[in-house]
Amino acid sequence: MHELNEEICDKEVRLIGSDGEQLGIMAPSDALRIADEKGLDLVKISPQAKPPVCKLMDYGKFRFEQSKKEKEARKNQHVVEIKEIRMSPSIDVGDFNTKLKNAQKFIADGNRVKVSVRFRGREMAHTDLGRALLERFAQECSEVAALDKTPKLEGRMMSIFLSPKTGK
Repeated sequence: MHELNEEICDKEVRLIGSDGEQLGIMAPSDALRIADEKGLDLVKISPQAKPPVCKLMDYGKFRFEQSKKEKEARKNQHVVEIKEIRMSPSIDVGDFNTKLKNAQKFIADGNRVKVSVRFRGREMAHTDLGRALLERFAQECSEVAALDKTPKLEGRMMSIFLSPKTGK
């Protein structure tokens, strides 16, 4: 946080007025007296500088403006979620197209998509079918999404990750 008024204990400070004009280098006691005369706070804004830079300002108003900016920044940021789409190796054309549309909608919203194929029982003998299915899925999404990871078998699940293409 910022050092205020009496908390500033440097030998000398560079003082900047409330409207940005340079008031020169002086002792903190003199700077504090000027701040009191103008009814403002003395705030150390750059402690690393030689000598430290202090500014005359209404600190309450400054903190309010800062919190408003932070709220605005939080409101505008988008958290990228990972959405999952599951299929089986024997999926039919209609179901495949529905899952494809859902994935494209997730990607258009800016989320990453994990597409996985679950092998059950004797389907484990035909993992190549699942790999071909995932590669076809990635190919269908290629104009809106980039393939992050190639198809990888983990236990009974084979999955790929798709993320939105940047540069719109």
